[in-house]
Amino acid sequence: MVITGLHLEQFRCGDNLAYMLYGKKGAVAIDGVAWEEMLRFLDKQGLSLTYVTNTHGHFDHTVGNEPLLRHSRALYLDHNEFPDGVAIEIEGEAIRVYRTPGHTADSVCFHAGGILITGDTLFNGTVGNCFSGDLRAFFRSIKRLMALPGDTLIYAGHDYGRDSVALAKQLEPDNPDIDQFRQAYDPGHVYSTLAEELKINPYLRFNAPAIIALLKEHDLPCATEEERWLSLMSIE
Repeated sequence: MVITGLHLEQFRCGDNLAYMLYGKKGAVAIDGVAWEEMLRFLDKQGLSLTYVTNTHGHFDHTVGNEPLLRHSRALYLDHNEFPDGVAIEIEGEAIRVYRTPGHTADSVCFHAGGILITGDTLFNGTVGNCFSGDLRAFFRSIKRLMALPGDTLIYAGHDYGRDSVALAKQLEPDNPDIDQFRQAYDPGHVYSTLAEELKINPYLRFNAPAIIALLKEHDLPCATEEERWLSLMSIE
């Protein structure tokens, strides 16, 4: 995948998804859980690992940091220290960092060209659990991501595609876009567009008439966008 002057490579370790953004010589590893495969990729491509960083501090995302740093000359960039909107540069190309608290208080997303690496904030078809306990902050983070262009490619921290689509279908059984998304799902390259998410992801569809009707059926608050979000997050 080419993003302006950068390329993206996705790596899998179980259901975890790790990423490398790279140019002609330098690379950034994000959530490098698949560190052995990532090191082999660097060697094969003749790349030098410049930075190692994370979308948040959960161990299943940070476990690759130490071996990646040990086997390279890369600099560790602590995601906790990123100011909102700061840019990491690789060969003159900017990777913008958004602070997106919700799943955890320290969650961030990385935006490069038309690609958004979302960690456990936004999955393909669902959103992360709110381990921070701050659902309102999570709502603001999701609203921020929803404002990006529809052709933005969403690369998440886990592949929960099948389960996510099953839940979306359960909540909105008459939505034909969910069936189309399920048919196109490819576990070998897991991503979606923001436009697709707005059509199939129930946690981004809090303004859809079918979702509002569902909340009313459950006798849940739904007068405002925030109320609808909070109500959706309460459905199990």
